[in-house]
Amino acid sequence: MKFAKAIIAAILLSTATVPAMADYPDRPITLYVAWGAGGGTDAVARVIAVGLEKELGQPINVVNRTGGSGVVGHAAMADADADGYTLGLATTEVNLMHWLGLTDLTYEVYTPLALMNQDPAGVQVSADSKYQNVAELLEEIKNSPAGTFRATGSGQGSSWHVAIAGLLNAQGIDASKVTWVPSDGAASGLQELLAGGTDIVPSSLVEARALIAAGRVKSLAYMGSERSKLFSDVPTLKEETGSDWEFGAWRGIVAPQGLPDDIRDRLVAALDAVYKSDEYHEFIGAQGFGAQFLPGEEFGKFMATNDVNFGETMKAIGLAK
Repeated sequence: MKFAKAIIAAILLSTATVPAMADYPDRPITLYVAWGAGGGTDAVARVIAVGLEKELGQPINVVNRTGGSGVVGHAAMADADADGYTLGLATTEVNLMHWLGLTDLTYEVYTPLALMNQDPAGVQVSADSKYQNVAELLEEIKNSPAGTFRATGSGQGSSWHVAIAGLLNAQGIDASKVTWVPSDGAASGLQELLAGGTDIVPSSLVEARALIAAGRVKSLAYMGSERSKLFSDVPTLKEETGSDWEFGAWRGIVAPQGLPDDIRDRLVAALDAVYKSDEYHEFIGAQGFGAQFLPGEEFGKFMATNDVNFGETMKAIGLAK
């Protein structure tokens, strides 16, 4: 009898200490997005949500938490319970906001799950611009008085601002030579370009896609390691200038810090399956987004390196607080 009781007690103890992953998930999951509905980040979040629903068997509710130049949404991702039922689609701004003094949040407050895409910036000018390549543009900026050129496409110190300022810095050109005009995003910046109110819009090629196709905007260079598959006629900066400067806006799934290992591993595997699915690549290809996947710890190392590089660039161009 004592032996039987001991066996039962051992079984109860072992089941009490088994991770809850066998039951995860058993209810809907929330996926926070720090940017508005209808934008590129929102679109990526929703296609990932559809894939995760198939993999996990539970609804994934996409919730847009906008405000504070990305601070509100990214804070919501970090502040939630670390139980696997609240995730976030983190963006490049995680590695920018704290350098600008907007928040104390850094990549370290998250459990990295998977980098899902990265979109290198392009250097867009109006179709009737006299510049035929980026080397000509950079040479004229270098030899012109400060303020002669204006650029726009995002907020002060946000991704596309750092893209162009970092390019100038890498070329030995004072970043203040180009006046940055803050805007609500690439869409409004491109409209300003068409209206003649700005000279350069350093946005992703995806954001400029329709205007490039319509012959109203041209892209002089691509800040990626290789040419875009969708815009294969746009040369890389390396090809045009020999510059090693690369810059891309990235998006990846994170959870709050402290996520249990078993749930983390389940989510990383599910996101890997989503990334490899035909549906995801059809979406990425059709939209012209850059496909890139890094799981778990690799994504964490990517964010850490990205953060250091951004910090060095923002200090060099006077944007770091």
